[in-house]
Amino acid sequence: MRTTALFDLTGRVAVVTGGNGGIGRSIALGFAEAGAAVAVFGRNDEKNQRVLSELKTIGVPAVALRVDVTNRAGLEPALNQVESELGGISILVNNAGIASLSGGVLSEKPEDWDRVIETQLNAVFLLSKLAARSMLNRKSGKIINIGSMYSFFGSALVPSYSAAKGAIVQLTKSMAIELAPHNIQVNAIAPGWIETDMTVAVRAMPMNDEIVARTPAGRWGQPEEIAGTAVYLASHASDFVTGTTIPVDGGYAIR
Repeated sequence: MRTTALFDLTGRVAVVTGGNGGIGRSIALGFAEAGAAVAVFGRNDEKNQRVLSELKTIGVPAVALRVDVTNRAGLEPALNQVESELGGISILVNNAGIASLSGGVLSEKPEDWDRVIETQLNAVFLLSKLAARSMLNRKSGKIINIGSMYSFFGSALVPSYSAAKGAIVQLTKSMAIELAPHNIQVNAIAPGWIETDMTVAVRAMPMNDEIVARTPAGRWGQPEEIAGTAVYLASHASDFVTGTTIPVDGGYAIR
């Protein structure tokens, strides 16, 4: 197979949660440019329609559904709708996320902890379980989980986020072992400090200077800089790669 063909996603159907903004939007557009049909799950109708317009401009089949990943009862119907409109799901990106900037476990409210864990971890388990069942029928599939630098490092500011992202790495490994015999690869991406709506508050804090100083690239990353790794992990180029977490962080993790 030619190298360029390895990265071709034509004929694939991808679901990207939280795909209407930031990293998720960039991944969704990257998949579309590689030829995949794309379904975006997001809670904001206006943002959903905006990214849907961008996807259709690229020229691929696409849908954008209003989905709250913490609404467990709504997950299977949403995936069923995607399969009805676009075809069998071959790629799932678990990207939807929130953070509670609580300042630590002494300050964080139990309800905020629960909300973050439900969004960042429980939804990943549930959506992966549902999508994997569909992938089993075709004996192929790709599940990509979005981790974080806090998959590796602790944080006194966002303990629930850090706990969830650490668990994502272990869930990725566990699913990879289970699903490998069915030709389903499960991997994760650990973005470094990326300029998104979620990181606006951090960029206004004194720790912004510490982040830039620690990052060998000397800057924050852009959402579109995650898309290439996502396309790789969604493509035939990564068929013998599973259970790994790839940092895309400008070198932040090596210091």
